[in-house]
Amino acid sequence: MEQRSGSQIGERCVASSEVLILPQANRADALRNRDLLLAVAKEAVAENGTDTSLREIARRAGVGIGTLYRHFPNREALLEALLESSFVTLQARAEELLTSGNPGEAFLAWLREMTAGAATYQGLPESIRDALADDESSLHATCAEMKTAGGLLLERAQKDGSVRLDVSLTEVIDLALGLAWAAEKASEASDLAARLLSTAAYGPAGRSR
Repeated sequence: MEQRSGSQIGERCVASSEVLILPQANRADALRNRDLLLAVAKEAVAENGTDTSLREIARRAGVGIGTLYRHFPNREALLEALLESSFVTLQARAEELLTSGNPGEAFLAWLREMTAGAATYQGLPESIRDALADDESSLHATCAEMKTAGGLLLERAQKDGSVRLDVSLTEVIDLALGLAWAAEKASEASDLAARLLSTAAYGPAGRSR
């Protein structure tokens, strides 16, 4: 039987440790790259809208375009990651508003927040609309979950008589996205979008909200 010296065994242990540690190091690097890409993308999209160049995002982050695509296979996947926290907040807000004593005002409050969020980035209203219509989009599932959350509020408001029964959630969301699109180029787009929604809901002569 071949006998190995202590130094040889030690070398093998070190080598084995390096093999085990290397994937962990790679994972840490990958997480750092992903976080960096998201931070840079947030700035770039805020400056140039959702159509901003993915190559420019990679360049600013100091990584290759291949690295970006490994984390985000397409533009919709990148947007989904950027908007994840906002959509989660909207869903949580919908659940909170389901306990409101005024179903009509609860639905409008949620819709106002959704409209303001859609006006965050230039081009975002179109991106959300396209994602809702395309079930193969990386952004579709997140947008659909947001829509479902709003649907529960709309149903409650319709049962209460606060919202007409012939109004569909798709129509209401299309209206909200249209108002966000109209407001997105304004200096205070999110605030203007919310005010436009209130005007649409209450009418020009209605109460201010």
